[in-house]
Amino acid sequence: MDTMASPAPAALEVAGIHKNFETFSALRDVNLCVAPGEMLCFLGPSGCGKTTLLRIIAGLEVQTGGRIVQNGRDISWLPPEQRDYGIVFQSYALFPNLTVADNVGYGLVNGKLRKPEIRARVQELLQLVGLPESGGKYPSQLSGGQQQRVALARALAARPGLLLLDEPLSALDALERVRLRDEIRQLQKQVGITAIMVTHDQEEALSMADRIVVMNHGQIEQVGTPMDIYERPATPFVADFVGKVNVLHGQALGGKRFRVGSMEIECPSCDGHFERGQGVSLYLRPEDRLAQHLPADTPHRLDALVTRVEFLGGLCIAEVTSEALDGQRLGLQFSLNQMHDLGLCEGRRIDIALRAQRIRVFASPSQARP
Repeated sequence: MDTMASPAPAALEVAGIHKNFETFSALRDVNLCVAPGEMLCFLGPSGCGKTTLLRIIAGLEVQTGGRIVQNGRDISWLPPEQRDYGIVFQSYALFPNLTVADNVGYGLVNGKLRKPEIRARVQELLQLVGLPESGGKYPSQLSGGQQQRVALARALAARPGLLLLDEPLSALDALERVRLRDEIRQLQKQVGITAIMVTHDQEEALSMADRIVVMNHGQIEQVGTPMDIYERPATPFVADFVGKVNVLHGQALGGKRFRVGSMEIECPSCDGHFERGQGVSLYLRPEDRLAQHLPADTPHRLDALVTRVEFLGGLCIAEVTSEALDGQRLGLQFSLNQMHDLGLCEGRRIDIALRAQRIRVFASPSQARP
């Protein structure tokens, strides 16, 4: 997989970055390009190396080896103050004894701007983040979301070439996270700044990013658009980590045909080579099913029993089993209206058909080749 691919000339290049902590390898041969004006998200579980990589880009952590180039300038070993970025932390990191205006303008005081220019720039930024009347307040007088807006304004004050966001929304409640993620994305587009955000929240990454970098155990598993990552996961880890997914265990029959229980499934989108009899895992998203108006000759049709229903508001997950799949369970997604229309409830039988063209196939872990 070519993780160096990028849709435009690079605003930032990360080449061969690795980081060792004594006997522990936090990053291993990370290669990446970020396009100008792009919003890139580092996504992965805790301990995968995403924050370490962001800190290396910022110069807050020193890599063991590798290069970082920003707009053609090698910044690999430069201290943070000689790099061109603004950063927003999870904890806001505002000065409690300074007003909002002084916090935003803090990085401009030692520059060459005169006081009237600083005041004008601060007011411009407060207007930009929706806090035009808050310059005289102190951080303690603001909500968490408002404090994060101030931190964002401060990061943009010196017009940096790169904006770094270190899990900026994780300290906020659910509603405020949704509201602020939309505002950050709109602001990033409006300003046109290149941005890199670290998150473990897949919904944030899918909704905000131009491209997502999925990381695991210090390596990049896949780089792609949110749609690519969700619909065409390159590895079992990506398929399992991003979104909900069902995993069916079976055997390869040769070509693009596979057997799960007594059911033969042909997967047109399968691009791997599997030997006949090889153990495989078939990954299917909960929404990739048909359940209404199924003709008798519908391919991959199953008679299934609903064993459990998980109510999620406008959407529900119905867990079903089928003898044809040797009792392997599937979690299928339905809208609330579909649940009512189909009369789905625990103990109800239902005819379904799998969207085999959406199935991703990987070798079973015990048979996966290195």
